[in-house]
Amino acid sequence: MKNILKVVFVIIGTMIGAGFASGQEMYLFFFSYGIEGMIGLIISSLIMGYVIEKTFRIVNKYGTNNYKEFLEIVIKKNGKIKSIMNFVINGFILITFFIMIAGFGAYFEQELGMNSLIGSSLLAIMTFIIFMTSMKGVVKANELLVPILILFLVIIGGINLKEIHFWEFGKYIIRTNPSSFLLSAILYSSYNSILLIPVLLTMKDYIQNKKQIIKIATISTSIIILLSIIVFLLLVRVDVEISNLEMPAVYVVSNMFKLLKYIYGFIILGSIFTTTISLGASFLQNTTKNKKSYTQVAVIICITSVLISKIGFSNLVSSLYPIFGYLGLFQILKLITTKIQIKQ
Repeated sequence: MKNILKVVFVIIGTMIGAGFASGQEMYLFFFSYGIEGMIGLIISSLIMGYVIEKTFRIVNKYGTNNYKEFLEIVIKKNGKIKSIMNFVINGFILITFFIMIAGFGAYFEQELGMNSLIGSSLLAIMTFIIFMTSMKGVVKANELLVPILILFLVIIGGINLKEIHFWEFGKYIIRTNPSSFLLSAILYSSYNSILLIPVLLTMKDYIQNKKQIIKIATISTSIIILLSIIVFLLLVRVDVEISNLEMPAVYVVSNMFKLLKYIYGFIILGSIFTTTISLGASFLQNTTKNKKSYTQVAVIICITSVLISKIGFSNLVSSLYPIFGYLGLFQILKLITTKIQIKQ
């Protein structure tokens, strides 16, 4: 059970980054669709649960070490498509790594009144230190931080639930997006799978059998649904034009639950940290061949992330994530059609 929880915490730590904990992703992909958005987030979570289960089945069967080897299995013949996919996925992982560093700096500037470069540099340094401990450091950091993040989110969600008048629920959750909630749900799970699959491949040493795979997928999906609903319901409390807010969930906690402001600040910063180290570690594993190149690339991406951290956080989330969501659809379709046998 210990190994199962380690893997679950890495999965959750990867997914609840700056976009999720801030409420920006929840607004963009779900809340803007009104009550249908709640259905969408459940559908999206179930798709991600399937992605987790199927990916680990492939890992368990073939012992894949990196994303390139994974593509050899799910895209058997077309070498050009495999090369393009490998490039796109690693590019998206790196871009999201940069977004997380920028988000960390943005929070320092917005909430603490400090120069964003201080926050970005701090995270880059901490991330580099974790990278030098290899995957064990990433797992340990998630193992320590993620349970605390989940606990705090559940506590805040419980307090918020007491304040919501459900007989007025429809008044608060109003559809403002005219497009399809179902497509949005699929795109959300799609772009998350782009980030998640490379991270899952780094966890192969913690997976032994079919029962473990099913437990990991079930527990992870349940937690994702719970945390998504908590953030969704926080957005119900926004009393200004929500589309103008960089971090709507932070706005709610800061204005409605002032005593919890710093706890939620810890949730935001902790979420960014766990996502950053998971993504960075998977990028390094995918793109480096030995210890020397691993260290060199780690130095380069950490320094570069600080230099470009002035790029707007919410603009990157709203413009890039849906694009990569469409690209990730191909990956999910190939994953669904890949036939494998499971080790017993």
